[in-house]
Amino acid sequence: MLAAARELGYTPSSLARSFARRRSGNLGVVMPDLPKARLFSAYYFSEILSGIGSKAREEGYDLLVIFRGAGEPQDYCGLFRMRKIDACIVLGAKEEPGELAALRLLHAEGHPYCLINQHFEGEGFHEVDADHVAGTRQATEHLLAQGFRRIAFLNGPAEYSNSRDRRRGFESALAEAGLPPEPALLLQGNFSRRSGVEAARTVAAQLERIDAIVVANDRMAIGLQQGLRELGVSPGRMPAIVGYDDSDAAELTQPALSSVRVPFFELGALAAARVLELPEGEAGEAISVKLPTRLVVRASSITTKEE
Repeated sequence: MLAAARELGYTPSSLARSFARRRSGNLGVVMPDLPKARLFSAYYFSEILSGIGSKAREEGYDLLVIFRGAGEPQDYCGLFRMRKIDACIVLGAKEEPGELAALRLLHAEGHPYCLINQHFEGEGFHEVDADHVAGTRQATEHLLAQGFRRIAFLNGPAEYSNSRDRRRGFESALAEAGLPPEPALLLQGNFSRRSGVEAARTVAAQLERIDAIVVANDRMAIGLQQGLRELGVSPGRMPAIVGYDDSDAAELTQPALSSVRVPFFELGALAAARVLELPEGEAGEAISVKLPTRLVVRASSITTKEE
């Protein structure tokens, strides 16, 4: 039979094979609802999706990208019951009651899934994350080593565990240096460039109190630089800035942006590899992986302000 198939040049249909094994052949990737955001152009999502897609191709799977509806509860289990997907990777999970309930049910029913870049303390979910505590600690320690003491922090939304982890790293570095965090210097953004531009007004209003700023991602850091320039802050008065992610744009800013490198491609590839190994129908031992981060130093964090 196989010899005859080879002679005839027969290529098995992936659709037919999926019916035969009662599987979809799809690895589902759930994307967050971010109004007006160009998700696929964002370095964070494009790198993670590239990593997931690379591993999925190796394993013979297609990607099914699923967008959350605005304000709708996520029915992860329904995706499996309708046989749309064989495994699921969740991006942008928030620590909210509805999300938590959906993830608990997904875990209890034993479907293969994995969260990326989000941790739910005490739940035992399958997670692949990066060490964001160490990342902001490195960034803050670097600024302290440059002699800066009045350091602000521009963070993302608190419903994401990686925002809370970044704040922990920032505050632990200050504590080791004997410096309590100042509430007025703890700023809030939403990871968008626009929120960095808006934060520039707060920073510009208290430049005499701020030597340096740790920013929770590069998009906000680039927006902050842009906003300060638009407000007339000269290069010599610009605070030292460290971003986070080490996106491609970090090297293109003026000055080039120091940033904490996060291995997003590797996070995506590892999550795909692990989730495709999970059996269907049993929760199994929890996947819990945390990849290291690394500070990349460029001009933005080593330029001393004019007094």
